[in-house]
Amino acid sequence: MADAIRVQKALANAGLMSRRAAEDAIRDGRVSVDGRKAKLGDRVDVSTQKVTLDDVPIPVNPDLETHLLYKPAGVIASASDPQGRRTVVELVASQARLYPVGRLDYDSEGLILLTNDGDLANRVTHPRYGIEKKYLAMVRGRPSRGDVRSLTKGIELDDGPARAIAARIVDRKGDETMIELTMGEGRNREVRRMFETIGLEVIRLVRTAIGPINDRSLKEGESRRLSIGEIRDLLAAGSPDE
Repeated sequence: MADAIRVQKALANAGLMSRRAAEDAIRDGRVSVDGRKAKLGDRVDVSTQKVTLDDVPIPVNPDLETHLLYKPAGVIASASDPQGRRTVVELVASQARLYPVGRLDYDSEGLILLTNDGDLANRVTHPRYGIEKKYLAMVRGRPSRGDVRSLTKGIELDDGPARAIAARIVDRKGDETMIELTMGEGRNREVRRMFETIGLEVIRLVRTAIGPINDRSLKEGESRRLSIGEIRDLLAAGSPDE
């Protein structure tokens, strides 16, 4: 491994902690490389090997990027589109080859991640890790408490049952109701189809959080790069269901 560097330097270069703090973490047995406990003096190839701290993956490869974008409605959550529609990739200023993480419907808006880190994308999207996503849905009508409870009890869709982890009414104005939902998966148009099944038309749907990641300062079409601390918090939020 001619290009390998010391593990504590890899952690420090990632911006997560100082080299001294990384050395302490290694001494305490908190750091692993490719699943094996690291020791002081060990080296790591940051382009091919996996480093974890407290069993949480740490992206030590400097070529990896993860961005948070506020996707406007009318933009497709894809790297390309044969119909020529604007894509989320076009809205992020980066020289890296980024891909959107998971789904966000064409007509919906809100937060979506774009990354070239395949391990992060898998951890955020795979149901076994249980990283929750929050949404605000403006619906036409005045749903009852029973309607809202049905969202968490489970609704049968044409591709199988769907269930919100949590759902609550947050506002009502005339014939419109704002409902906050927490979802554990992201099937195609799942939230909209759940509301349609109970007779409610979705006027506007906004994703407000991905696990612990949220940013109310982002405006439509704006993006920013996630810090290494945010990435660690995001990955730590996913606990695999063994």
